[in-house]
Amino acid sequence: MTAGTKGRLAGKRALITGGAGGIGCKVAEMMAREGASVALSDINGEGVEAAAAEIAAETGCNAIGLQHDVTDLEAWKQTVGAADEALGGLNVLVNNAGICIPGSVESLDIADWDLTMDVDLKSVFFGCRVSLPVLAKSAPGSIINISSIAGLIASYNFAAYNTAKAGVWMLTKSAALQATRQAYDVRVNSIHPAFINTTMVDNVVAGASREENVAKLARQVPMKKIGTPEDVGYACIYLASDESGFVTGSEIKLDGGISAM
Repeated sequence: MTAGTKGRLAGKRALITGGAGGIGCKVAEMMAREGASVALSDINGEGVEAAAAEIAAETGCNAIGLQHDVTDLEAWKQTVGAADEALGGLNVLVNNAGICIPGSVESLDIADWDLTMDVDLKSVFFGCRVSLPVLAKSAPGSIINISSIAGLIASYNFAAYNTAKAGVWMLTKSAALQATRQAYDVRVNSIHPAFINTTMVDNVVAGASREENVAKLARQVPMKKIGTPEDVGYACIYLASDESGFVTGSEIKLDGGISAM
């Protein structure tokens, strides 16, 4: 998809957090290929600017990079405002930024618990809070919160991550209802991936080669494979597009059948 070509997201203007690499960068690239203008944000300012420049060069679409600490409310106000101004409006937010620090309820360092809550949950609260009225001005709008299958199914060794991602699941529903109550034409939904083939895989399973780590995770999935960033990107495109116009307060599971067991 190139600039001026009609796509599923033609005319959409999206802000994607955690955009310097991994899922966030791929989502932004795929949205741009479908005709969207995109603002990528990340705490890694140089990295996100480079990612945006590459997307702009490859797709011909408008793409900008913004340094952004998602744990800071004032930074959210500045970033949403900057994206809204630079793109000529804003009608899609993808709350993608996140971390995963293993640890059980007994072993996890308290500082790591607090950091996980700030990055994985509080940032989504800030994003929804700040962006809802802004997206409403350029409606129809869509907020897409990247939760996890770990927000629906627990593991003993991911106490903070399980808790934060479960919080994102319920926060999504609350925000969706708030949007309807305010008569905003803004939908709010969550996506729940299982293992996705990014560098986060190495945080989940450590100590072996990357190929062995991926194979070990794949054995836990009924489909016997792990997901790709593109899998998340396709779900985001659907939720960002007008095709999902009657979908709000819902969740999409991208788990290869794990939750069916």
